[in-house]
Amino acid sequence: MSKLTLDYPVYSLDQHLLLPAGTTLSEDDFHALVSSSSADYQKKYSLMQFGTVRKDILDFVSQPPGNTVFRNREELAEIIYLMEQVQLAGPKLDSIEYFKQYDSYTYRHILMVFAYLTLLSRELVPNYQARIKEMATSPLHDIGKVCVPLEILTKASPLTRDERKNLEHHTTAGYILLCYYSQNVDHIAARVARDHHERIDGSGYPRGIRLSDRMVEIVAICDIYDALTSKRPYRPVSFDNRTALEHITMMAERNEVRWEVVQALVAHNRKGNKPFTECIVSVDKRGIIPPNNVYGTLAD
Repeated sequence: MSKLTLDYPVYSLDQHLLLPAGTTLSEDDFHALVSSSSADYQKKYSLMQFGTVRKDILDFVSQPPGNTVFRNREELAEIIYLMEQVQLAGPKLDSIEYFKQYDSYTYRHILMVFAYLTLLSRELVPNYQARIKEMATSPLHDIGKVCVPLEILTKASPLTRDERKNLEHHTTAGYILLCYYSQNVDHIAARVARDHHERIDGSGYPRGIRLSDRMVEIVAICDIYDALTSKRPYRPVSFDNRTALEHITMMAERNEVRWEVVQALVAHNRKGNKPFTECIVSVDKRGIIPPNNVYGTLAD
């Protein structure tokens, strides 16, 4: 791991300062931080039995576009069963409750990404049954947003450059938090939190690396798809399903995301049960971006 310098502080959800802004961590420093974590953080609990998570997921997938992607009831039952196998440590569950109380957009988003990821992993990840518990990563991919001020997360008008930079800090913050809670510098959930905004052509952030981790790639596309098809503070009207899929297709054409994952997502939006490998992704672009979308627009 190369040295990591923080532009913003990293706090745990209980406001314990883990690292102040300006900190530069070497590999040895980082291992020391992680080893200082409490052993109490290792006790795990069922995610689906936590609060209203199970009920909320079933409600969310019954709404567009989830009701199209999950229209096969037998398949949905299998997805729910797999999700029921996932267990998370207490601080990680607390972060989900935090978003439910203070940022309903992020709360819905993390649960829908979890559902989409579980669905696509069945086809794209060898031995997914054995790895699905590790892929409790997706409801944690945005955990670093607990370090981002709520006024930035919920802002409807364009962000300033500093606010945008603070928002992007959630990737590094999530990595640190999950390494700390897991006492493991190479935990898959931590890597997903850090890298889910990276792209395979190196155009993403925070490190601008060429993404080559299949599990992270799937989370990245699920993250993009749900963000586009959901109402957000910066966009009161969501992308319609066709426009969202066309947007992701264009990303694949630019070599930002992998065609195979896009192909699997598109296949689940079509009727029939053909293997995703037989799905032909249209390159026609007829979608219309919704009005009043200020995402990516800076105020300065």
